[in-house]
Amino acid sequence: MQCHRINEIIELIEPYWLKNQDLSLMEVLAKLSQEAGFKEPLEKLTDEVIIYHLKMDQTEEGAMIPGIKKDCEDDFQTALLKARGLI
Repeated sequence: MQCHRINEIIELIEPYWLKNQDLSLMEVLAKLSQEAGFKEPLEKLTDEVIIYHLKMDQTEEGAMIPGIKKDCEDDFQTALLKARGLI
């Protein structure tokens, strides 16, 4: 499980860091936490905050939030039937 998380962070941080090549890793993490609105000390920054912020940084403005899109149904009736376990 940890390898998957590490690989996901590396894959997500690469394009972000390439846009900010002049920054060190700690400066990149500090910038990420600031952009995410994380107010606590940097050492309390969690993987989840980093992953979520990087995923949102790579999505278009107004696009569906990653992770919610897979559960989204265009048809209300279908969504209701799935929620009730009938489909």
